[in-house]
Amino acid sequence: MVGTNLKAETMKLMDERTNTEAEMDVIIQRLCQPGAPGLSGNLVDSEGFPRTDIDIPTVRGDRRRLAELRNDHKIITEKIDQNIQVLHSARLASTPSVKDSDAAAGLGVQGSAVNIGSSSSPGNYSVTAATSAAMDIDLVFSRPFAVIDEITEASPAAEDGLQLGDQVVRFGNVQSGENLLQRLAAEAQSNQGCAVTMTVLRQGAMTNVQVTPRVWQGRGLLGCNFRIL
Repeated sequence: MVGTNLKAETMKLMDERTNTEAEMDVIIQRLCQPGAPGLSGNLVDSEGFPRTDIDIPTVRGDRRRLAELRNDHKIITEKIDQNIQVLHSARLASTPSVKDSDAAAGLGVQGSAVNIGSSSSPGNYSVTAATSAAMDIDLVFSRPFAVIDEITEASPAAEDGLQLGDQVVRFGNVQSGENLLQRLAAEAQSNQGCAVTMTVLRQGAMTNVQVTPRVWQGRGLLGCNFRIL
Protein backbone atom coordinates (compact mmCIF):
# COMPACT_ATOMS: atom_id res chain seq x y z
CA MET A 1 0.00 0.00 0.00
CA VAL A 2 2.86 2.36 0.83
CA GLY A 3 4.44 1.69 -2.54
CA THR A 4 1.13 2.27 -4.33
CA ASN A 5 0.48 5.53 -2.46
CA LEU A 6 4.01 6.76 -3.11
CA LYS A 7 3.69 5.89 -6.78
CA ALA A 8 0.42 7.85 -6.98
CA GLU A 9 2.06 10.82 -5.27
CA THR A 10 5.03 10.64 -7.62
CA MET A 11 2.86 10.43 -10.73
CA LYS A 12 0.91 13.44 -9.44
CA LEU A 13 4.19 15.32 -9.01
CA MET A 14 5.15 14.37 -12.56
CA ASP A 15 1.87 15.80 -13.81
CA GLU A 16 2.49 18.95 -11.79
CA ARG A 17 5.96 19.22 -13.28
CA THR A 18 4.54 18.79 -16.79
CA ASN A 19 2.11 21.66 -16.15
CA THR A 20 4.96 23.79 -14.83
CA GLU A 21 7.01 23.04 -17.94
CA ALA A 22 4.07 23.97 -20.16
CA GLU A 23 3.75 27.38 -18.47
CA MET A 24 7.52 27.86 -18.74
CA ASP A 25 7.33 27.07 -22.45
CA VAL A 26 4.67 29.73 -23.03
CA ILE A 27 6.74 32.37 -21.24
CA ILE A 28 9.97 31.40 -23.03
CA GLN A 29 8.23 31.56 -26.40
CA ARG A 30 6.85 35.00 -25.58
CA LEU A 31 10.22 36.34 -24.41
CA CYS A 32 12.11 34.84 -27.35
CA GLN A 33 9.78 35.83 -30.19
CA PRO A 34 11.17 38.15 -32.89
CA GLY A 35 11.78 41.63 -31.50
CA ALA A 36 11.48 40.50 -27.88
CA PRO A 37 14.38 40.94 -25.43
CA GLY A 38 14.84 37.22 -24.73
CA LEU A 39 15.52 35.73 -21.33
CA SER A 40 18.21 38.20 -20.32
CA GLY A 41 18.44 40.88 -23.03
CA ASN A 42 18.71 44.57 -22.19
CA LEU A 43 15.59 46.54 -21.44
CA VAL A 44 17.31 49.85 -22.22
CA ASP A 45 18.63 51.16 -25.53
CA SER A 46 22.22 52.07 -26.40
CA GLU A 47 21.77 55.49 -24.76
CA GLY A 48 20.51 54.02 -21.52
CA PHE A 49 16.85 54.91 -21.98
CA PRO A 50 14.02 52.37 -21.52
CA ARG A 51 13.23 50.62 -24.77
CA THR A 52 10.03 51.84 -26.37
CA ASP A 53 9.52 48.80 -28.61
CA ILE A 54 8.69 46.43 -25.75
CA ASP A 55 6.35 46.36 -22.76
CA ILE A 56 8.97 46.51 -19.99
CA PRO A 57 6.62 45.77 -17.05
CA THR A 58 5.30 42.70 -18.89
CA VAL A 59 8.80 41.49 -19.70
CA ARG A 60 9.91 41.92 -16.10
CA GLY A 61 6.81 40.09 -14.93
CA ASP A 62 7.46 37.22 -17.32
CA ARG A 63 11.08 36.92 -16.24
CA ARG A 64 10.09 36.97 -12.57
CA ARG A 65 7.42 34.34 -13.13
CA LEU A 66 9.86 32.19 -15.11
CA ALA A 67 12.35 32.33 -12.24
CA GLU A 68 9.60 31.25 -9.83
CA LEU A 69 8.57 28.37 -12.10
CA ARG A 70 12.17 27.20 -12.44
CA ASN A 71 12.50 27.14 -8.68
CA ASP A 72 9.22 25.21 -8.37
CA HIS A 73 10.40 22.81 -11.08
CA LYS A 74 13.63 22.16 -9.17
CA ILE A 75 11.76 21.47 -5.92
CA ILE A 76 9.29 19.12 -7.64
CA THR A 77 12.09 17.25 -9.41
CA GLU A 78 14.00 16.81 -6.15
CA LYS A 79 10.87 15.42 -4.51
CA ILE A 80 10.37 13.00 -7.41
CA ASP A 81 13.99 11.90 -7.04
CA GLN A 82 13.48 11.27 -3.32
CA ASN A 83 10.32 9.25 -3.91
CA ILE A 84 12.00 7.11 -6.54
CA GLN A 85 14.89 6.41 -4.18
CA VAL A 86 12.41 5.26 -1.52
CA LEU A 87 10.61 3.05 -4.03
CA HIS A 88 13.90 1.53 -5.16
CA SER A 89 14.95 0.90 -1.56
CA ALA A 90 11.64 -0.82 -0.83
CA ARG A 91 11.94 -2.89 -3.98
CA LEU A 92 15.47 -4.03 -3.26
CA ALA A 93 14.61 -4.87 0.33
CA SER A 94 11.60 -6.95 -0.68
CA THR A 95 13.04 -8.77 -3.71
CA PRO A 96 16.23 -10.67 -2.81
CA SER A 97 16.41 -12.16 -6.30
CA VAL A 98 17.14 -8.82 -7.96
CA LYS A 99 20.22 -9.16 -10.13
CA ASP A 100 23.35 -7.68 -8.58
CA SER A 101 24.11 -5.58 -11.65
CA ASP A 102 20.65 -4.02 -11.62
CA ALA A 103 20.80 -3.36 -7.91
CA ALA A 104 24.18 -1.70 -8.20
CA ALA A 105 22.94 0.54 -10.99
CA GLY A 106 19.78 1.43 -9.12
CA LEU A 107 17.74 0.33 -12.12
CA GLY A 108 15.23 -2.45 -12.65
CA VAL A 109 13.59 -1.81 -15.96
CA GLN A 110 15.90 -3.65 -18.31
CA GLY A 111 15.02 -7.31 -18.66
CA SER A 112 13.58 -9.02 -15.60
CA ALA A 113 14.70 -7.57 -12.29
CA VAL A 114 12.69 -10.11 -10.34
CA ASN A 115 12.89 -13.84 -10.91
CA ILE A 116 9.33 -15.12 -10.99
CA GLY A 117 8.71 -18.85 -11.37
CA SER A 118 5.54 -20.63 -12.44
CA SER A 119 2.38 -19.95 -10.52
CA SER A 120 2.37 -23.49 -9.21
CA SER A 121 5.67 -23.09 -7.35
CA PRO A 122 4.96 -22.32 -3.69
CA GLY A 123 8.29 -20.56 -3.10
CA ASN A 124 7.96 -17.93 -5.78
CA TYR A 125 8.73 -14.28 -5.12
CA SER A 126 5.86 -11.96 -5.96
CA VAL A 127 6.26 -8.45 -7.30
CA THR A 128 5.33 -6.13 -4.45
CA ALA A 129 3.48 -2.85 -4.82
CA ALA A 130 6.72 -0.96 -4.21
CA THR A 131 8.51 -2.99 -6.87
CA SER A 132 5.80 -2.41 -9.46
CA ALA A 133 5.62 1.28 -8.61
CA ALA A 134 9.37 1.74 -8.91
CA MET A 135 9.51 -0.05 -12.25
CA ASP A 136 6.53 1.86 -13.65
CA ILE A 137 8.01 5.20 -12.67
CA ASP A 138 11.42 4.19 -14.02
CA LEU A 139 9.83 3.71 -17.43
CA VAL A 140 8.66 7.33 -17.38
CA PHE A 141 11.47 8.93 -15.43
CA SER A 142 14.41 7.26 -17.18
CA ARG A 143 13.34 7.46 -20.83
CA PRO A 144 15.87 9.36 -22.98
CA PHE A 145 14.43 12.22 -25.03
CA ALA A 146 17.48 13.09 -27.13
CA VAL A 147 20.80 11.71 -28.31
CA ILE A 148 24.06 13.60 -28.76
CA ASP A 149 25.05 12.96 -32.36
CA GLU A 150 27.74 15.61 -32.79
CA ILE A 151 30.41 17.05 -30.47
CA THR A 152 32.90 19.68 -31.61
CA GLU A 153 36.52 19.20 -30.59
CA ALA A 154 37.66 21.41 -27.67
CA SER A 155 34.06 22.43 -26.96
CA PRO A 156 32.61 22.62 -23.43
CA ALA A 157 30.70 19.40 -24.14
CA ALA A 158 33.91 17.60 -25.11
CA GLU A 159 35.97 18.98 -22.24
CA ASP A 160 33.27 18.22 -19.66
CA GLY A 161 33.01 14.56 -20.66
CA LEU A 162 30.00 14.14 -22.93
CA GLN A 163 30.34 11.41 -25.54
CA LEU A 164 28.85 10.74 -28.95
CA GLY A 165 25.82 8.50 -28.59
CA ASP A 166 24.99 9.65 -25.06
CA GLN A 167 21.21 9.46 -24.70
CA VAL A 168 19.96 12.43 -22.71
CA VAL A 169 17.51 11.68 -19.92
CA ARG A 170 17.77 15.04 -18.20
CA PHE A 171 19.58 18.33 -18.68
CA GLY A 172 19.14 20.55 -15.65
CA ASN A 173 15.42 21.19 -15.40
CA VAL A 174 14.65 19.82 -18.86
CA GLN A 175 13.26 16.32 -18.92
CA SER A 176 10.93 15.30 -21.77
CA GLY A 177 7.88 17.34 -22.77
CA GLU A 178 7.28 19.74 -25.65
CA ASN A 179 9.55 22.29 -27.37
CA LEU A 180 12.64 20.44 -26.18
CA LEU A 181 15.21 22.16 -28.38
CA GLN A 182 14.02 25.59 -27.32
CA ARG A 183 13.99 24.57 -23.66
CA LEU A 184 17.47 23.04 -23.90
CA ALA A 185 18.81 26.27 -25.37
CA ALA A 186 17.06 28.34 -22.70
CA GLU A 187 18.41 26.08 -19.94
CA ALA A 188 21.97 26.44 -21.24
CA GLN A 189 21.61 30.20 -21.57
CA SER A 190 20.18 30.67 -18.09
CA ASN A 191 22.98 28.56 -16.57
CA GLN A 192 25.88 30.11 -18.47
CA GLY A 193 29.00 29.73 -16.36
CA CYS A 194 27.30 27.38 -13.89
CA ALA A 195 27.59 23.59 -13.72
CA VAL A 196 24.46 21.75 -14.83
CA THR A 197 23.81 18.08 -14.14
CA MET A 198 23.12 16.08 -17.28
CA THR A 199 21.85 12.54 -16.84
CA VAL A 200 22.66 10.33 -19.81
CA LEU A 201 22.18 6.71 -20.72
CA ARG A 202 25.63 5.52 -21.82
CA GLN A 203 26.16 1.94 -22.96
CA GLY A 204 23.13 0.83 -20.95
CA ALA A 205 24.08 2.57 -17.70
CA MET A 206 22.84 5.83 -16.23
CA THR A 207 25.61 8.41 -15.81
CA ASN A 208 25.55 11.93 -14.39
CA VAL A 209 27.85 14.44 -16.11
CA GLN A 210 28.49 17.96 -14.84
CA VAL A 211 28.43 20.28 -17.85
CA THR A 212 29.07 24.03 -17.71
CA PRO A 213 27.56 26.04 -20.59
CA ARG A 214 30.06 28.74 -21.49
CA VAL A 215 31.33 30.95 -24.27
CA TRP A 216 34.15 29.43 -26.31
CA GLN A 217 35.62 29.91 -29.78
CA GLY A 218 32.89 27.87 -31.45
CA ARG A 219 29.12 28.14 -31.80
CA GLY A 220 26.69 27.87 -28.93
CA LEU A 221 27.46 27.39 -25.25
CA LEU A 222 28.04 23.62 -25.35
CA GLY A 223 29.33 22.79 -28.80
CA CYS A 224 27.23 19.69 -29.31
CA ASN A 225 24.08 18.76 -31.16
CA PHE A 226 20.98 17.25 -29.59
CA ARG A 227 18.83 15.08 -31.85
CA ILE A 228 15.37 14.70 -30.37
CA LEU A 229 14.19 11.10 -30.22
